[in-house]
Amino acid sequence: MHRRRRTALALSAATLVAAPLLTACGSEAHPGAAAVVGGDRIDVATVQAQAADVRTAQQDSEQPEKLVTESGQLIRAKLSGLILGKVLDRAAEDAGVSVSRKEIQQVRGVVAEQSGGDEGARTRMLEQSWVAPGQIEQTLRQEVQIRKLASALGVDLQSPEGMQAVQEALTKASKALHIDVNPRYGSWDNQKVQLSTYKAPWITQVTPAQGQEPEAGA
Repeated sequence: MHRRRRTALALSAATLVAAPLLTACGSEAHPGAAAVVGGDRIDVATVQAQAADVRTAQQDSEQPEKLVTESGQLIRAKLSGLILGKVLDRAAEDAGVSVSRKEIQQVRGVVAEQSGGDEGARTRMLEQSWVAPGQIEQTLRQEVQIRKLASALGVDLQSPEGMQAVQEALTKASKALHIDVNPRYGSWDNQKVQLSTYKAPWITQVTPAQGQEPEAGA
């Protein structure tokens, strides 16, 4: 079960054509936008608020300095995750997949069981995936979407062929959304389904990059 969860998280966080670098977000066309996805804005303020929630949770943890240091790409991680959420929504819609609150709660129960309870689950997700307590359900929703998308495609998420099929579905959805990222954050890679300037730590299951990025005013 633990291995299956790690694989699903690897995909849901960024399995994931290089889109051209578009500058509209940084121009007068989309002032204050971190990205525009399928015509919908993701405001800089929204990204900053998500990062701030994580920082607050980290400061309240038992090892705040370590967690802050290891999450130097937090702003980009949150933006990448917000865009990925919209890509998943599109891919799920294309595949006729929906997710219920009951399914999310079931996965949350499994995570809690594996982590020694709800508190352990919150700590685990904060440390491993930079997810604040208030962001857990949305993160787990994406995981359920990935699993159900694989099921709808008739593939095994544990196999290379299955992972490739899911990646192709996400890439197709990503391209269809014409994702336009503010150049200060980099560009969007449709093939990897993540920001070109961000490497999700859970992809390779290694310690996140140590380098800090400036977050103020990002």
